[in-house]
Amino acid sequence: MSFDLVVWAMEPDASAEDVGAAFELCRQGEHVDGAPHRKIADFYAAMTSAYPDRNTNASPWAVTPLHVAADHVEMKLDEDCPDEVLLAVEELAGKHGLLLFDPQDGTVYPPGAMTS
Repeated sequence: MSFDLVVWAMEPDASAEDVGAAFELCRQGEHVDGAPHRKIADFYAAMTSAYPDRNTNASPWAVTPLHVAADHVEMKLDEDCPDEVLLAVEELAGKHGLLLFDPQDGTVYPPGAMTS
């Protein structure tokens, strides 16, 4: 079993409903056009430099490569993912000013609310 986390380049005060609606559009295959936002590209580069999502046998990812869109990165994590990976996701999301969305329960963590 895996679980998902998604980082979003949205306004820091976006509501859980706004983020949830954006996530549902993603699930339906609808995405913002264009190249990834700079914050998204920087997050992805930092995350995958620590935990590669290509050509690797040992990784915390249940599905590779990670899903990268213009405004978000969706990560499907293996259920046995070490806590250090979760902390890295939180830290990097905060560092890059991204919202962190937990689709399992609909919780949205603004950048300042995350632990490091």
